[in-house]
Amino acid sequence: MAESRDRSGKSSSSGETTRTVLVAGAANVIVAVIKAIVGVLTGSSAMLAESAHSVADTLNQAFLLTSIKRSSRPPDEEHPFGYGQERYFWSLLAAFGIFMLGAGFSVFEGILALTGSQEEGSPLIAYIVLLGAGIAETISFIRAYRQMHNEAKQEQTELIEHVKSSPDTTVKAALFEDAAAVVGLGLAAIGIALSQLTGSNVYDGAASIAIGILLVVVAVRLGLDNRSLLIGRSADKRDLAAIRDVIESSHGVDELRDLLTMHIGPENLIVAARVSLAVELSSDDAEDLADRIEIRLSERVPEVSQVFIDPTPREAERRERADKRRREAERDGAAANHASSAGIIET
Repeated sequence: MAESRDRSGKSSSSGETTRTVLVAGAANVIVAVIKAIVGVLTGSSAMLAESAHSVADTLNQAFLLTSIKRSSRPPDEEHPFGYGQERYFWSLLAAFGIFMLGAGFSVFEGILALTGSQEEGSPLIAYIVLLGAGIAETISFIRAYRQMHNEAKQEQTELIEHVKSSPDTTVKAALFEDAAAVVGLGLAAIGIALSQLTGSNVYDGAASIAIGILLVVVAVRLGLDNRSLLIGRSADKRDLAAIRDVIESSHGVDELRDLLTMHIGPENLIVAARVSLAVELSSDDAEDLADRIEIRLSERVPEVSQVFIDPTPREAERRERADKRRREAERDGAAANHASSAGIIET
């Protein structure tokens, strides 16, 4: 027998994540246009690479907003567990499609700068734009950082550990994008300054290639996170320990025999447990026990959305039943042999 409990009405951070993505997207749209204009006017490969970076980030925000909207659809007959994993699908497309596009353009533009000559304008406007872009990207980064920090604080864990284990790849993507944007702006500024001091385009081209490599690193990191969640990642060690403690400490549970968990969305975690129940529990008591476990799990681990409890016989009971079946089989066999022997004697 398997008992399923689906908890509804839980608090969601989707609204907070949406605002974070919108802030990042607005900053990227403005910055991308300005960088492109300045890149053309100054002939800076690093500025053009940064423009491609911002365009990639903007398209990425569109993917992430799509993922939030589509993943929030309610369960139906075709998808009984909901659409939470759409968040990971669209984030994966963003990571490998958009980031690689930006990285490819940045590296290509850097190679052109290293192998050819460029006409350069005054870099003063480039510095002004980099400063303004830096302010915009920093504001966006602070927004994403604060959300991750608040989530880590609520879970009473370290920020770095939360970033590593968080199943919300959408806000993680925004955080990584903004961090890469700030670093990329620094690389562009260094490349332009060194090219201005030395009169060589090598530094400008090298900065463009470095920005491309930075985007590749971020893309691969986000891609691996989404791959892990799409395959079916379990809860982290901290949540697993909390879930195990809730079940094992529940009155009526003699033993937790098996525990399986899987994320089906940033705010949806399936828990399946095989337990040995106390002998004195009736079927109604087992129902009440499942309800109590579900309630306690929702309090300890808010991401838990569905709970499946499978009560199994204790090992002693299982052996007793096996022995009983064996004795019955032996008795039936003896009776059959006796009947057969009696038939032979009568003959």
